[in-house]
Amino acid sequence: MNEFLEPGMLVVHPGQPDWGLGQVQSRIGARVTVNFEHRGKVVIDGRAVRLRLAEAGDRQGDH
Repeated sequence: MNEFLEPGMLVVHPGQPDWGLGQVQSRIGARVTVNFEHRGKVVIDGRAVRLRLAEAGDRQGDH
């Protein structure tokens, strides 16, 4: 999972939508480091969580 992610991509954590948009910082194997708007930097186990690419509607205030 998440093997398509590259640094700079914008993602959303499906289980933590309140974290806001996240920007991928790095991906080493299954470990993905993401800097989220409202949570900061988080290292995610890509085997347990499938991040999804952000869409235009994911921006705060667009709802």
